[in-house]
Amino acid sequence: MAPSVGLSEPWRFVQVISKDTRSSIQTEFERANREALAGYSGEQAELYARLKLAGLDHAPAHLAVFVESGTSKGSGLGRRTMPEMAEYSVVAAITTLWLAARAHGVGMGWVSILDPARVGAILAVDDGWRLVAYLCLGFPEEESQIPELERAGWEKRTPGKDRLFQR
Repeated sequence: MAPSVGLSEPWRFVQVISKDTRSSIQTEFERANREALAGYSGEQAELYARLKLAGLDHAPAHLAVFVESGTSKGSGLGRRTMPEMAEYSVVAAITTLWLAARAHGVGMGWVSILDPARVGAILAVDDGWRLVAYLCLGFPEEESQIPELERAGWEKRTPGKDRLFQR
């Protein structure tokens, strides 16, 4: 029921339930994570190696979310001048899901340390689909108002006043 530009509904959700498929996704994450770790050095590499970056092995529900940019639904309304609106519509659907999940006490993690083409191949989706998100849903081990990456010392939130501009 999320909004989409031109009512195009370009999202394609794939529920990943097979243990073998989940294992293949986990292997892809580990490959991509090793590659990402190699891009850091020193203390930052040590910190990166300690971060919890995916709940793939614990989350009871996995969803891969794709965009079908070439969908004819919506007849291109709102996408002629801004074709990226298909992807933004998918992100709006993910955000809607995320907020609904949190309202019911369900946590959601967005795993982005994956190669989209490899995930598409693992899941054997249509060639016209492109991965936007791989989501893990489940009940959080702990509740906190402070993001996990901030608690781990990776980054701090920027105050809202420093991100709002007026002209």
